[in-house]
Amino acid sequence: MTAFIRVKLARTIHNHHRNHHYSSLLCCLSLLLTSPTLAFTTAPLHRHTSIMSSTSSASGDATFTNKSTSNNIPTYDGDSSAKATDFANYFCAYSQLYHQKQMLTDHNRMAAYHAAICGNGDLFKDKVVMDVGTGSGILAVWAAQAGARRVYAVEYTDMARHARRVVEANGVGHIVTVIQGAVEDIVLPTSDYEEGLLTSSNDDESNKTQVIDIIISEWMGYFLLRESMLDSLVRARDKFLKPNTGIMMPSHATMLLAPIIDEEERRLQHKEYANAMEDWKEFATTTSNVYGVDMSVLEHDFDREQKEYYVLSSRWAELNTRCLLAPPCVVKELDMHVCSVEDARGVGLAVGMEEGGGVPFEFHIEGRQSDDTDCDMNNGEGYNNGGDNNGQGGYDKIVSGFAGWFTVDFKSRTDEVGKDVAPPVPNPTYLSTGPEMGYTHWGQQVFHLPAAIPVLSGQTTTLQGTMEMMRTKESARLYNVRYRITASRKMTGSEDGQGVLMKGEPMELVYQIP
Repeated sequence: MTAFIRVKLARTIHNHHRNHHYSSLLCCLSLLLTSPTLAFTTAPLHRHTSIMSSTSSASGDATFTNKSTSNNIPTYDGDSSAKATDFANYFCAYSQLYHQKQMLTDHNRMAAYHAAICGNGDLFKDKVVMDVGTGSGILAVWAAQAGARRVYAVEYTDMARHARRVVEANGVGHIVTVIQGAVEDIVLPTSDYEEGLLTSSNDDESNKTQVIDIIISEWMGYFLLRESMLDSLVRARDKFLKPNTGIMMPSHATMLLAPIIDEEERRLQHKEYANAMEDWKEFATTTSNVYGVDMSVLEHDFDREQKEYYVLSSRWAELNTRCLLAPPCVVKELDMHVCSVEDARGVGLAVGMEEGGGVPFEFHIEGRQSDDTDCDMNNGEGYNNGGDNNGQGGYDKIVSGFAGWFTVDFKSRTDEVGKDVAPPVPNPTYLSTGPEMGYTHWGQQVFHLPAAIPVLSGQTTTLQGTMEMMRTKESARLYNVRYRITASRKMTGSEDGQGVLMKGEPMELVYQIP
């Protein structure tokens, strides 16, 4: 075999996910016998434990970037090489029951989708439904149980084989048709058109594929956008959903951001970074003394790698509400009935550009007043009121960084085209991945600051700036997040613009979401 194979090994973030990591690696190794030019990476494990990496190739060979030549996800317009790389880096893990089980045991996720589908039987009755990325097929089974006339369960990977078995085992094989392939490429069965099961509400002959009444999908990644499955969902909607009366589930999505205290983990990351650099220095000294080769010329590049991994990579976290220092702000909202592929490319970007000015945020974090004797971390409000300063005096709160998460709604259409003609959703449902929900497999993405910002008693610290989220240059499925932040302090209660004690220098920090 004359394959060019590039395998990059990286550390796992969560020790309890390591067996996910190794099974994913074995999954991709099995591809080597069938793909002549396949590149794949293993990276810190994340949602669904796929194995993408945002680290660029040392050679800079564009053959091994995980995107098409038009910077889209490969399933849309990638060539065979791009699609093979995308399968190895992204889809491969989804073909394993081990990873499906991880999602199926997220009961907040499961309860929300079950309520949205089975709790709205009147909406689903006699409808034609498409499940995009069906995985094990459970959402398709629920749709059939809720009364759907026909359900198309679309799955790119060999998990489709398992989905067919689940469908048959649950007695809905006469309703659910499992279709294996990319949703961008599939064609609905001709026989269903001929039998009158599929009818378009559009008189335009060019849009006769718009025959689906409801699209359901669990497409959300870390901090909502990671994995870029939204691209596929938007294209499926435009191709298959009835434009005026069709329903998307979820129907709306919101991204949120808040400042947090998470000092133990932030300090641990910095300690591990320092340890890695000390280990390098010892290695370089040993190599010089024992083998006569000076490796110190590589120290700068090694330092960059370690800093990107330990300090400038977001971390999965399961925070509680006591970690929140201020109410979250909304950084992006999506209406799934009208959002575009352009909307999926990031947050705060200029139209048609890979970067932009970002979305503004402003957080005001008050220190305790001198007569405030309530040291309860929660204080009944859900936001940190001090009391635990990690053993350091002089302040009662610490800004360790920011946390990002998302919510989705399953509710009636609100867009101008469909709000008056589409059928209402009788029983709306809501799913949050925020700290108030406890565990979800999405968790929150935490962006730790290089240095913590103390909040002093009797003073208000203001964090003002912008957040920008954009796809990496190497992968259309991975994102970087840029923060531009200015911190200032003033006496609590002073008039706006008065009593400013300090205004720090602007900071610009770019993180990768691994």
